[in-house]
Amino acid sequence: MGIRPQPDRIIIFDTTLRDGEQSPGATLNVEEKLAIAQQLALLGVDVIEAGFAVSSPGDFEAVRAIAETVGKPDGPIICSLARAVRQDIQAAAEALKPAARARIHVFISTSDIHLNYQLRKSREEVLAIVEEMVSYAKSFVGDVEFSPMDATRSDLPYLYQVLERAIAAGATTINIPDTVGYRTPKEVGALFDGIRQNVPNIDQVILSVHTQNDLGLATANALAAVEHGARQVECTINGIGERAGNTALEEIVMALEVRRPYFNAYLGRAEESEAPITNINTQEIYKASRMVSQLTGMLVQPNKAIVGSNAFAHESGIHQDGVLKHRETYEIMDAASIGLAENQIVLGKHSGRNAFRTRLQELGFELSEDDLNRAFHRFKEIADKKKEISDWDLEAIVRDETQIQIENGFQLEHVQVTCGDCTCPTATITLVMPTGDIQTDAAVGTGPVDAVYRAINRLAQVPNELEEFSVQAVTGGIDALGVVTVRLRHGDRTFWGQASDTDIIVASAYAYMNALNRLYRHLNTLPQGEKVLAGQ
Repeated sequence: MGIRPQPDRIIIFDTTLRDGEQSPGATLNVEEKLAIAQQLALLGVDVIEAGFAVSSPGDFEAVRAIAETVGKPDGPIICSLARAVRQDIQAAAEALKPAARARIHVFISTSDIHLNYQLRKSREEVLAIVEEMVSYAKSFVGDVEFSPMDATRSDLPYLYQVLERAIAAGATTINIPDTVGYRTPKEVGALFDGIRQNVPNIDQVILSVHTQNDLGLATANALAAVEHGARQVECTINGIGERAGNTALEEIVMALEVRRPYFNAYLGRAEESEAPITNINTQEIYKASRMVSQLTGMLVQPNKAIVGSNAFAHESGIHQDGVLKHRETYEIMDAASIGLAENQIVLGKHSGRNAFRTRLQELGFELSEDDLNRAFHRFKEIADKKKEISDWDLEAIVRDETQIQIENGFQLEHVQVTCGDCTCPTATITLVMPTGDIQTDAAVGTGPVDAVYRAINRLAQVPNELEEFSVQAVTGGIDALGVVTVRLRHGDRTFWGQASDTDIIVASAYAYMNALNRLYRHLNTLPQGEKVLAGQ
């Protein structure tokens, strides 16, 4: 194989559905993964890492469903992660069969600390495994990516050997992961220079980078890699992922877009070239961010770059004055460029179904007739409590109603709370049980929400530990919808739920029920032997 032509743009490899889902409590079901994958395709990502096919039947089915539904000839490459193990590679290949363009992503550790304490293998053994397993993956698909895990803490001469072997065995993309987010931008640049200078067949592949955010340097490190030869960046929506997360897709894409003249030089272009550096449709960024936040239950921090609620807000009088006179005094990008429209009030209690449907379509929601009916009914309920309904409210309504469709098990029929400074907080709860029976119980607690949760637990009898409870207002004003996010722990797993209402106690109850139903469904899909263990 000769020199591989390098693209004059950056390939966006999205791993939201694989690394992103490894965020504690961010577990997604197949339907949710498919919805995100379809949005990623609209966003224009080049590669979707759909999951780790061998890790569970659910992951296998998600990869297969995405390969079949999203992996069209004109769609993104669909990828599955695989350890350098035959069983993993076989599972990945099988799940990816429906995809028009498939990629198997093979990885194995190369740092001495991983070899000695995790793999318990010698350098020579790992070299042989790399050669054998990359070649084996190549027997299934033409597109094979190889990652030396913990590359940035590996002995460099040994890392060069591993990469040379992987390329010789058929790898088409070499990805360099900063697995523990340890390096600085200058070190990352030097590492990529060293790889390009010391791996003789490196010109035969696309160089990629994967940076974790443990020290808050993920985006800076990824951009440094681009400056030193990387042509693919692995990232996630909202930067979600293990521990402190990954490089955020929206940050990488908008940095390359806003600073295009600067990065053009590194891509061999004329500085004034106006050709996009990525294939991303930036106007789909905000929608993708909201969808991932809603489906994972991971709220976006207000000061998050690009997609945070404060990203385009100006409170300082000097800043406000400058922006009003000329936007570019304090804004380096337009909110509309990421698909963020003005938060205009659009509907009220007298709005009809057609206006409701039309506005949802304008916001990018395509609902089935059943979903639309439920959402419209909820809209009317909210409109009786709020005089005006904003786009943010509409998004919360749609999220709640589509989530309720997915969650099944226990249904909250009635919640009533008594509390006050001289009253013991007491909650009365009525649930429709999975059997269809209707049961009522009451409990007291340290506060109204605690009383509600104690009463629900008395009825449901599903062991759990409340790990997180948070409330966030959707909009300003005394009648704002409050979004409640709940995370429940059972064993080593975390399950999330989210709901919104003008009444925080009601939202808290529904959020708890959504999380509890995820846990309940998980326990009822375990093999019989594992159910006994889970109950201990």
